[in-house]
Amino acid sequence: MMPADEEPLTEAAVQAAGDIWVVFGRLRRKLRALEAAEEPVGRDGDREPSPPQSSVLRRLARNGPASASDLAAAEGVRPQSMAKTVIALEAAGLVLRSPDPDDGRRQLVSLTDRGHERRRGERLARQEWLARALQEHGTEDEVRAVITAMALLDKVAQA
Repeated sequence: MMPADEEPLTEAAVQAAGDIWVVFGRLRRKLRALEAAEEPVGRDGDREPSPPQSSVLRRLARNGPASASDLAAAEGVRPQSMAKTVIALEAAGLVLRSPDPDDGRRQLVSLTDRGHERRRGERLARQEWLARALQEHGTEDEVRAVITAMALLDKVAQA
């Protein structure tokens, strides 16, 4: 039931909300697929991280240092599997392990400068793909409309 002081929803608002939900879901899946697509060799000659490794790098970039057991729980994998992932990332110079200052028995996994740079590069590659796709599939006016729509969505998100 709608409170008395609220206006009824317009058809346009309902359609926009549904369209946003569907399109954002598709876009999120597409960007994740681009991220998970494994190139055999990266631009700097190193192997690209596997999808599970990329997921750990993304999580560390977003949430900061974590123990391997916390990472395993968050990623829904066995601790032994996470140990292998962390060892591979450490060997690639993307993460390092250091003693937890609050519990000397635990080690925290964190991104190295190289790990942060790799994450930035992945993000820029996805952003470049999206910019090219917008440019190729839309007119200049349509792209400007997307900018306007994003400003509105940002207001909604911050309300």
